[in-house]
Amino acid sequence: MSDIQAGTNRVAIQAATGQTYGKATEQMNAQRAVPMGTPPTEAPQMQRPVPGTLGALTRPTERPMEPITAGANFGAGPNAIAAGIPIPQSPTARAVDEIRAIAQLYGSDDLLDLLDAYGNQV
Repeated sequence: MSDIQAGTNRVAIQAATGQTYGKATEQMNAQRAVPMGTPPTEAPQMQRPVPGTLGALTRPTERPMEPITAGANFGAGPNAIAAGIPIPQSPTARAVDEIRAIAQLYGSDDLLDLLDAYGNQV
């Protein structure tokens, strides 16, 4: 479907066949006004190490100054947030957040009452 124009990464302007009179020109003019982007490419696959190529499990640590609890929400070292580890949110918490956003957007008394029933103030 897409021929690449010489010298650019844009998709060539073209129209579908079999349209009613004037629609093909309208479609091509729209593509000139807002050019189509580059054609999609397949995302590169992340290379995973082959089992056994990382060394022995009992080898010495590569980070001797980092506590074993680094990234955990207990013990020495940075907690999960400081280590950049996202904290999963429960489906109920996500639903309450969405209801809160809708209640703030539309000011619905019914949604505010629902949030109050769950003990979440807007």
